Amino acid sequence: MSRHHVLHDPEGRLTADLPLDREPHELLVKAVLGWTDPLALQPGDYEQIALQLTGHGWALVAEVQGHVAELAQDDPTRALSEVVLREANGRLTEPYDGTMACVQNRARLVRALYERLDRLASSPTTEPATA
Repeated sequence: MSRHHVLHDPEGRLTADLPLDREPHELLVKAVLGWTDPLALQPGDYEQIALQLTGHGWALVAEVQGHVAELAQDDPTRALSEVVLREANGRLTEPYDGTMACVQNRARLVRALYERLDRLASSPTTEPATA
């Protein structure tokens, strides 16, 4: 009997204060998006990769939200970022179906979140957001 426990934290709450481990996830995204044979892996393997991408997606959502919170309410970057965050929240809560298409959709979402994060990190904030 195994005494190991698997931690399932799809919303990334336990790792919220840890830095993103970007390079391996970008390599995973690149590999997943390069797949062409939907029968190359078993459904359980696809589900494990979807879990990995989902967990990292939630960590990215939290990071993007932190940057968005620093933007002024009328900043156009904020409006676009909020659209991306709503889309991410909807897609990350969808169930995994054990297919290559599902995993590739999660990979595209992770890539889009990194693109949004990069744009937010490189743009200066005009003023802190007010409640």
